[in-house]
Amino acid sequence: MDGAQCQHLPDEYGKWNSVFRRYRRWVVTGVFEAMLETLAAVVERDVSADMIDSTVVRARHCAVGLKKGSRIRRARPFARRLHNQGSPELVEGLHARCDGQGRPLCLVLTPGQAHDVKGFGPLFGMLADRIEALLADKGYDADAIRQELARADIEAVIPTNSNRRIPIPHDREKYRWRNLVERLFSKLKNWRRVATRYDKTAESYLGFVALASVTLWLPFVHVA
Repeated sequence: MDGAQCQHLPDEYGKWNSVFRRYRRWVVTGVFEAMLETLAAVVERDVSADMIDSTVVRARHCAVGLKKGSRIRRARPFARRLHNQGSPELVEGLHARCDGQGRPLCLVLTPGQAHDVKGFGPLFGMLADRIEALLADKGYDADAIRQELARADIEAVIPTNSNRRIPIPHDREKYRWRNLVERLFSKLKNWRRVATRYDKTAESYLGFVALASVTLWLPFVHVA
């Protein structure tokens, strides 16, 4: 969300600049992430298994309008790729971790050219909850990831890549649950602002993704 988009808000929300400043203030102070963490604690999330995965996010041209030399601009370069029509588009990687019922727990953003493994460290370190297993696809089949999970006494439910000399077995029954994280991305991308990035800063974009994630927890909250 930026100032130009806030100008299209309904009149009952008040002045667009006030809405934009409040949103930015909540983003910087981590309000939306705190809401997500609080809901997960209140609902008592499923710790039988967590799942991680990533998806590609397209970025509109307005998302790259930061001043040259900006520290933020240098910190989050976009990757360029060719889509079906052959013209370039800007992309980033959105990584998510969800619980055993497919409810979002935390999210990170990486440059579009980064490998899935780059998102594992931040996602794994953001939560201290004790889980029984972690499910991920072949993109996360790395010795460093398996060693990290072994040290935490967490079962690695990760298929092995075809180039691994000695295949490592995994629980195929549990691996069937991994579709939940893919379905999570499908739900999040129903929000246009998640499927396509318009925000100039990564923190503003992730703030809205966290807000969209909060809505997925609300049906599980029961008020006494």
